[in-house]
Amino acid sequence: MKEIVSIVTVKGQVTIPAEVRRHLGVGTRGDKITFVIGDAGEVQLKTPRYSTIESLMGAAGTLKQPLSWKEMREIAREDSLAAKVDAKQ
Repeated sequence: MKEIVSIVTVKGQVTIPAEVRRHLGVGTRGDKITFVIGDAGEVQLKTPRYSTIESLMGAAGTLKQPLSWKEMREIAREDSLAAKVDAKQ
């Protein structure tokens, strides 16, 4: 295990050392990282699985046949109603 120290600025910002950026595979402009706080209080740094909208393409699978806007709205309405019922229980 290797420990690398970085300083937190008055704005709460931290410079991620180059070695850590290389390890995570992130660059210096616009790349995202995720802070994961575990149940035992440990903190992990990860690269998000879907860091951009484009990276979501295909994540939900595909449909045999496209849905109409009406069908999509009805599904969304049903999901919304079900979520409200679950929240009340």
